[in-house]
Amino acid sequence: NAYWPFCGEVYILEQDKDVLKWLRPALSQFAIYWKHNSQRYIPDFVVETKDVIYMVEIKAETDIDDADVQEKAAAGKKYCDAVTEFNLKNRGKKWEYLLIPHSAVALNMSFMSFA
Repeated sequence: NAYWPFCGEVYILEQDKDVLKWLRPALSQFAIYWKHNSQRYIPDFVVETKDVIYMVEIKAETDIDDADVQEKAAAGKKYCDAVTEFNLKNRGKKWEYLLIPHSAVALNMSFMSFA
């Protein structure tokens, strides 16, 4: 398969008028740890919309239920909950975690169809 990772996702993010900003996090941008705090977790994307900031992970559909994927997702959700709690007290936006199977991504979709 000649599929370049994230080419469809990037296209969707660039084309969707509801997406204000998006980024691919740098290696040390987030201090999110999993596997008993021994591994750093780096999400695939962070996407800002009018009301919410989303932490997004794209995984092969066959890997969605994998224990490591689920542990990373739990760490991402915990991070989003903590940031949301702080932000809502300080006039910021809510953060939400999205775990999306790669097979759900199609070029004719909007980002908000995942949210």
